[in-house]
Amino acid sequence: MAESNEDAVTDQVQLRPSVPALVLEVHHGSLGIARSLGRQGVTVHGVDADVTLPGFRSRYFRGAHAWDLLREPPDRTVSFLQNLGKKLGAGTLLIPTSDETTAFVASNADALAEHFVFARQSPDLIAKLTSKEENYHLAESVGVPVPETRFPKSATDVREFCGRAAFPIMLKGIEGRRLFERTGHKMLIVRTPNELLEAYEWMEDPNDPNLMLQELIPGGDDTIWIFNGYFDAKSECRCAFTGRKLRQTPPHMGSTSLGICEQNDTVERMTIDFMRKIGYTGILDIGYRYDARDGRYKLLDPNPRVGSTFRLFVGTNGMDVIRYLYMDKTGQTLPSTTPRQGRKWFVEESDFESFTIYRREGQLGLLEWLKSFRGVEESAWFAWDDMKPFWPTAWSILKRSTRWLGRAILRRPGPGRPMQAGPSGSETSAPPREAVGAD
Repeated sequence: MAESNEDAVTDQVQLRPSVPALVLEVHHGSLGIARSLGRQGVTVHGVDADVTLPGFRSRYFRGAHAWDLLREPPDRTVSFLQNLGKKLGAGTLLIPTSDETTAFVASNADALAEHFVFARQSPDLIAKLTSKEENYHLAESVGVPVPETRFPKSATDVREFCGRAAFPIMLKGIEGRRLFERTGHKMLIVRTPNELLEAYEWMEDPNDPNLMLQELIPGGDDTIWIFNGYFDAKSECRCAFTGRKLRQTPPHMGSTSLGICEQNDTVERMTIDFMRKIGYTGILDIGYRYDARDGRYKLLDPNPRVGSTFRLFVGTNGMDVIRYLYMDKTGQTLPSTTPRQGRKWFVEESDFESFTIYRREGQLGLLEWLKSFRGVEESAWFAWDDMKPFWPTAWSILKRSTRWLGRAILRRPGPGRPMQAGPSGSETSAPPREAVGAD
């Protein structure tokens, strides 16, 4: 990795640090925000229910504020943020990092605008983009390709679907966080009608249906493409980056654990046209899977906010989507940028977890895994100038690698088994069919 996260760029744009920034929810993507802005002299604060999180150890988080953004009533959260805004100063940049906090900011924009600046977004549009059912229909309405998807309302609908479906199938939550809180799972890959029916009956809330059935497009994790960009108040794209997932966590259905920045003109043009048609503003993180059967890129998940992978995408002048947001909302001239093609970024603990599963499936050897880090310029937790957030991750990797080495000595990697999302969002070997859905 580069000696610091800025060493690989030339003629770096220096933004003017005129106001602080406040990040809503703290995870490894939030740490990237703090480092990106903090290295430019911006004072960054964070809000989360847990102020002991490793990200808060960063030298670039200058304040940690305890508040449960997801469980406190919206009116109390508005009051909390208004009071915090008075302390931080008028014009503080507000940065939500999840679908829920993005929807909250959009719905309470007028009340928050007295103390904060942020990307003004339509609450209705945010609702459509964060609901997998709504964004499916939205994409279809403007001609963006989507995987075949069904939204059953009962087990009877699922049985009818099984009669004509091609397996394997993705069983996903329309609202992912709600499904995770209910079951400890975000999604499953099911390979037979019986598995699907058993998993559906266990995971679904019959009083408030929240499951969808989606075709599993053939291809490896490296067929998933990402667009990262920033759209101004007129829905004009001011920067556009594209890249591929090389690995993800959980494997086959998770978030990027190793990615590479690569130009994809088709994905870029399609996304910019899509956002212009729907009048989108702000940072966008959106994924597509390439379908070799018909040569089209099909929409997976649009995130109407900064994604945790955003530091994969850095221009030759150091610009990323967070710096574009900051400069735009503080009235600074936005520069152009050129993506750093071939730049790699990874999440340390997540990628180690993925490696152990890919290896168990017989898809990835130790030497191949180590070689894949050639070209990595940055990672989620490690940074020479900001080591404190990295140590908890390093300790976790050390403990897990010790256990993994012990098991590896005793067994050889065998053929792949069906996979499911584990209770912490990690992926584990699926249990026997009769135990599908068990923790």
